[in-house]
Amino acid sequence: MTLKQIYSWIAIVIGVAILGIVGLTSWYTVDESEQAVILTFGHAEEGITDPGLHFKMPWPIQEVETLSKETFSLDFGFNRDEKENADKVRMITGDENIVQADLVVQWKITEPSKYLYNSEDPRTVLYNATSASLRGVIGSSKIDDALTSGKAEIENSVFELLVTLMEDYDIGVSISDVKLQEVDLPNEEVRTAFMKVTDARETMNTKINEARKYENQMVEEALGEKDAIKTRAEGDKIERIEIARGDIAGFDALYNAYSNNPEITRQRLVIETLEKVLPNANVYIMNDDGNTLKYLPLTQNSSQSTTTPVPAPDADTSTESSEEEGETNDR
Repeated sequence: MTLKQIYSWIAIVIGVAILGIVGLTSWYTVDESEQAVILTFGHAEEGITDPGLHFKMPWPIQEVETLSKETFSLDFGFNRDEKENADKVRMITGDENIVQADLVVQWKITEPSKYLYNSEDPRTVLYNATSASLRGVIGSSKIDDALTSGKAEIENSVFELLVTLMEDYDIGVSISDVKLQEVDLPNEEVRTAFMKVTDARETMNTKINEARKYENQMVEEALGEKDAIKTRAEGDKIERIEIARGDIAGFDALYNAYSNNPEITRQRLVIETLEKVLPNANVYIMNDDGNTLKYLPLTQNSSQSTTTPVPAPDADTSTESSEEEGETNDR
C-alpha cells in the first residue's frame, strides 16, 4: 500500500468520524418534564421548553444542557447532610425567646441559563436566602404569634421576603409556596412553662370576656330603665297637663254658673266645702230662731234617694230654710 492510499484511508476515516459526530450531536430531544439550554461556543442562548426532537449545530459549535421543569422542595430546619439525625434550626424571636422551626419551600427553575451560569451553586444560595428570610421574620415576631395564631402571617412574610431575595439574586429560580411545618420550644421544661402561661392567659381572657358581658348586660338594663323612667315621666307629664286642662274647664264652667246665678252657686260651694271638711258630721236644718228640726237629719237619709219629699216645717219656718232644704235634696 502506497503512502497515497494510506492518506486516502485516513481521510475517509476522518470524514466518517466527522459525519458521525455531526449526526450524533446535531439532534437532541427534550422530554415533557425537561427544558433545554443551547450553548453556542459557551454562550447560553434562550431556553427551549417545547418537548420533542430538535436540531442544533454540531459539537463543539453548540452544546445542550437539560434541566428539569418539576417543582423541587427545600426542607429548611434539618441537617441536609445527616437527615437521619435531623436537628431543628433554633432561632431567637423578637421578645428574646428561643424557638425551633421547620420550613418547606416549593421552588422551580424558570430561567435555565441564569440557573446554570449566574451562580456556582444556586441551591446553596436558595438555602441561605430561606434561612435569612425565616430568621428575619421570626426575629421580628413575638413567641406567642410564632407558636399560635401568627403562623399564617409568618408564612406570608417569609414568602414575600424570599421572592424579593430571589429576584435580587437573579439565579433563574421562582418560589411557588412556603409552608411553615412546625414551630416549637426547645425542650419539655420550657414547653410546660409556656403552656402554663398560655392557660393563665386564656383564663384571664375568659374572665375579661365574662366581665365585659356582665358590663354590657348592666348597661343595657340601665338604658332600659332610663327609657322606662323617661316614658313614665312623659306619661305623668301628659296626665298632669290633662288634669290641669280639666281643672281649667271645671273652673270655667263654675265661673259661668256663678256669672249666671251668683247666690245659688255660692251656697252650693259652701255646701260642697262643708261636705269635704266635715265628711262624718251630722247635719241638721234649723229654723231662724235656733230650734233644731230633729226630724230632718241629713245623715240618716243619705242612703235614701235625694228626691225623697221632706215634711213641711212649722209655719214660722223661713222661706230661706226651705230653699236650702230644696237645694240639699237636689244634691
